Amino acid sequence: MTHLRVSEAASLLAVSDDTVRRWIDAGRLDASEDGSGVMVVDGAALAQVAQDIARPAPVGVVHSESARNRMRGIVTEVIRDTVMAQVSMQAGPFRIVSLMSREAADDLGLEPGSVAVASIKSTNVVIGTATERA
Repeated sequence: MTHLRVSEAASLLAVSDDTVRRWIDAGRLDASEDGSGVMVVDGAALAQVAQDIARPAPVGVVHSESARNRMRGIVTEVIRDTVMAQVSMQAGPFRIVSLMSREAADDLGLEPGSVAVASIKSTNVVIGTATERA
């Protein structure tokens, strides 16, 4: 089972350490101490909170923007069959879904709460800038 330090949990959800501590105090996240006395949260519980707070990017006028090709996040769901696996992860407000072989998912040890990096490559990427409205 994956356990994450408060600072790492905060980074994965793009919130402050204090926000994670408030969630712990309020009972939204369970915390415990690891063997060295550091407060940690359960990765699977953090994955659930990530899904609860995820919001799509606001739709509006884009002035200039380009997405990064690598996004670090937390695995929220893994659905395996005999050959393939569907892996969902939350990287800040972005939900990313990947289809891969079951063998790859198993070799990577992917499960809800795992920290992962999505590398995105596409032969067709649209990047745009919008003009301001008059």
